Amino acid sequence: MSGLTIDHGGAISVDPDALRDVARRVDAVACRYDDAHSAIMRAHRIIVDTPGLSAHVDTVGLWASGQHVSRMHSECRETATSTLLMADAYEYVELRAEAEMLAQTDPSTAQRLLRRADRLAASNDRIQAMADEVIAQWRAERFEGLTGNLVTPALYDDVFRTVAMVGAVSGLGKVLPGETLRGRADPVSVSPVKTSSPTGAPSGLAGAFGRMPTTAGAQVAVEKYSFADGTTKFVAYLEGTQSVGWGGKEPWDSKSNLQLYTGQRSASYQSTLDALRAAGAEPGDEVDVVAHSQSGMVAAHLAMESEFDVQMQITAGSPVEPTLDDDQTIIQLRHTNDPVSALAGGGSPEGTGSDDSVTISTEANPNDTLDDLVVDAHHLETYRDTARFADDLSDPRMDAVDEFWRELDAAEVIERTEYQAERIE
Repeated sequence: MSGLTIDHGGAISVDPDALRDVARRVDAVACRYDDAHSAIMRAHRIIVDTPGLSAHVDTVGLWASGQHVSRMHSECRETATSTLLMADAYEYVELRAEAEMLAQTDPSTAQRLLRRADRLAASNDRIQAMADEVIAQWRAERFEGLTGNLVTPALYDDVFRTVAMVGAVSGLGKVLPGETLRGRADPVSVSPVKTSSPTGAPSGLAGAFGRMPTTAGAQVAVEKYSFADGTTKFVAYLEGTQSVGWGGKEPWDSKSNLQLYTGQRSASYQSTLDALRAAGAEPGDEVDVVAHSQSGMVAAHLAMESEFDVQMQITAGSPVEPTLDDDQTIIQLRHTNDPVSALAGGGSPEGTGSDDSVTISTEANPNDTLDDLVVDAHHLETYRDTARFADDLSDPRMDAVDEFWRELDAAEVIERTEYQAERIE
């Protein structure tokens, strides 16, 4: 594990309003330094103007202290000014990216955002250049670690590089507002294969990924949380690709991968809907999702177009990034050397979801080993290692997901059912 990064995803890792708040605080410190400088200079004047007093005071040192405080005042002022400028540049990037995303589905809002961006750019001629630099750096760094492995053959680099370009150039790695799955899924049958009653909710990200189905052949586990006030919530745990085959009995296969990535309804998506309904979830119920690999695409469309209310989704190695509303939170785990995650094209400059949404990224198992031949950076257990590391950091940006577990843990009854789905020939 190396260099774990936790941010909102995309090009902007710091909220512009948070930067402005920092600038205001630094400016307040600058005012204190200004007051201190004035007080030192007044004291120096009184001492040198009072006969005989300077013999008892180091006026040279006092003067030097005043100059040092003056420099601190200037540095704070410059820092506050540059921080405000960076906040404007970040906001400009966000506005432009959001406008581009909404150009097809909500052109009037897109135009309004562009006008705001233009007003920002007009306020300082450096903003445009700074924004361009931010985007360029994000594009240059978003696929770091994907190639250059000493163990894997050169073919891997060519394939991984191509995968990354597919995600970045095609635009398929970003599910845009208003995009819904097309067509009809292959018919499936979904059957319960195991029931249990967990004693509590997962205690963290690693624990959540440890709640994937354990029964052979099962791809979906649904936990129903019943609370004292009569409300219920559901959490679905969705496995990743189970077969590299095409169109056989296994719904989580290569056919479903391609269908979901190109915006078509898949057997795995239909199986998930059927499993949730079988578990008792009804339209409008809160259904949160923990998903790996292919099921990250299932989770994206559950959140964006299904009849269920997806407030929290946690994904590992997803090939796409959804476009979520401001009241939906997503925790994305991404390995920079995972080619499946690279299909998301690095995500989007504006990120996605609520302010509590975060992307946790790192290079998995950075030491080159024979396991790289089987692309272990994409394996669920490797992502679970990353989740453990994130859990141990106690980062304040993880407070929202920690609170999510605490709320679930207050349930009086937890019912868990694992489901196995098959295509019907």
